[in-house]
Amino acid sequence: MLKAVILFAIGLVLLIKGGDWFVDGAVGIAHRYHIPEILIGATVVSIGTTIPEVMVSSIAAAVGQSQTAYGNAIGSVICNTALISAITISAKSVAEVDTKTFRTPVIFFFLAAALYAGVAYTTGSFSRLIGIILLLIFVVYMTITVRQALKNRLVIDPAEEAEVEKDEEKEKDSPLWKDILLLIIGAAIIALGANLLVDNGKIIAAGLGVPESVIALTFIALGTSLPELVTAITSLVKGHSSLSLGNIVGANLFNLVLVSGMAITINPFTVPADKLIAGMNASLVVDIPLMFFVMAFMTVPALITKKLRRYQGIILLLIYVTYVLFQFFF
Repeated sequence: MLKAVILFAIGLVLLIKGGDWFVDGAVGIAHRYHIPEILIGATVVSIGTTIPEVMVSSIAAAVGQSQTAYGNAIGSVICNTALISAITISAKSVAEVDTKTFRTPVIFFFLAAALYAGVAYTTGSFSRLIGIILLLIFVVYMTITVRQALKNRLVIDPAEEAEVEKDEEKEKDSPLWKDILLLIIGAAIIALGANLLVDNGKIIAAGLGVPESVIALTFIALGTSLPELVTAITSLVKGHSSLSLGNIVGANLFNLVLVSGMAITINPFTVPADKLIAGMNASLVVDIPLMFFVMAFMTVPALITKKLRRYQGIILLLIYVTYVLFQFFF
């Protein structure tokens, strides 16, 4: 058991470090070929923070651990919203939310979530066709995001422009082989970390006497969401809390359409039914409804009032603590 916990922790570290190297290599190559900074942010960096979830769920699906593949995606959405964004909002109310950029990922999220929930509640089985549809939603969203990013590109001030040019000069000084090496090694480390996480998560679940889905919904979801947590804290320190919220909503969408889409396409699975409440599937009674609630509780007031209050963050944190306790003790 102790060995499994240590290997699980090592897997988390490898996931995060591998993700950093992968993004650094991708951004370095993008800069070298003069790809606009705003385009890099809308694609490479956004997808980069979701790579841990993609790898964990894809590997879990490939080896037949549908509980982990399913739980990681749903759990990450709940964790991102009720823990990570809640920390940001609790620390400092968001006085002005940029609803123009916030609206698109929110709409896409609830459309994807409606499809996901519709399948879960009707058939309970996610076919390969559903996986492909989710991936197509991801492609459509990315296309719209890239177009919006290029259309709404702002003219930066001379100081910022000089800083960007300075960064690009540094990228040019760095040899191409180094960026490619970072990309390859980063991907390999992510794959290794994901394997350790999936394999040892199963052992820990057996040792604790809880379903694999519980480990996926809590520990694995939290572990794979660490990049978003780092981004949120960094943005908060720099006074860009609204930016971190945008990243979190985007990451939540990716968890449904990219993470779940990849896992389902690789190996279709059914909704895990290893935990019951009054004879009903706990995932259908608790996990999916809670996913909708926390996202609505965070995004709907933001879209209406263009603000997020500290009390919302505190309530979300209390919900997350209660949810984790429920998973392990009920």
